[in-house]
Amino acid sequence: MAVAFTFPGQGSQSVGMGKDLADAFPGSRRVFEEVDEALGEKLSALIWGGPEETLTLTANAQPALMAVSLAAVRALESRGFSLKDKVAYVAGHSLGEYSALAAAGFVSVADTARLLRIRGNAMQSAVPVGEGAMAAIIGLEQPDVEAACAEAGKGSVCQVANDNGGGQLVISGAKAAVELAARLCTEKGAKRALMLQVSAPFHSALMAPAAEAMREALAGVTKNVPVVPVVSNVSVSPTSDPETIAARLVEQVTGRVRWRETVEWFGANGVTTLYEIGAGKVLSGLARRINRDIGVAAVGNPADVDAAVAAMA
Repeated sequence: MAVAFTFPGQGSQSVGMGKDLADAFPGSRRVFEEVDEALGEKLSALIWGGPEETLTLTANAQPALMAVSLAAVRALESRGFSLKDKVAYVAGHSLGEYSALAAAGFVSVADTARLLRIRGNAMQSAVPVGEGAMAAIIGLEQPDVEAACAEAGKGSVCQVANDNGGGQLVISGAKAAVELAARLCTEKGAKRALMLQVSAPFHSALMAPAAEAMREALAGVTKNVPVVPVVSNVSVSPTSDPETIAARLVEQVTGRVRWRETVEWFGANGVTTLYEIGAGKVLSGLARRINRDIGVAAVGNPADVDAAVAAMA
């Protein structure tokens, strides 16, 4: 029985997340303290007290979700759990890839917090507000969605940003092109084409300035060989080479999050259980739709920690 740990991305945040872990486990509380110190502000107060609209801002949500995921990992470790001994692979959805890498020791928690603050700010400032957009396309085959993007994006940018599985694709790019592509997808038979309330066109070519910012930021941090291989969003292949990992993180800013393929890869490579580490259960729901033969469980509170340690004993 092989286990993989997955780490959630933006959208899983909620006010109060991780507070019960911090109250129950000193190691978990230290994670929040490390993040606060690294950022020079009390992000933990925002995470636990809100307001929600401030927590949801990209520059806050990204390090906040990482902090909760790492708090869950530290809680497991306080129970004698060893990532190196018990987990075959780690992966994360978009920003969750940074959480996965921090959990595996590729970078320190403090450096990860700073990287994600840089990433959030760079992604937010890459495109003026209102010029980019994203839309979720439900119930249409990927080739049809890609064709709609190609037609709508002539002379502009429109591309598939997320392949989440279960018939859900997310497109991203210039606002007018995304709106046109969404209409074309509806005409092609999509069950729904829903414009998303996001602040920027993530995982599109319009994020190129943010990719360069991340290249520079990653060059300036200490990178270690992770204790567990990470399965990259953009390549859907595992690696432990620090420079390859850094290059893939840069590519990820403008590239597609291939989550459906990631879960399928796990199933094809002996993984029988996926644990979602941190806030929410979004990835667990996606995994169930992609491959029902893989077991799923979430580790987001003290009871989950006890259950996971018992299950993996």
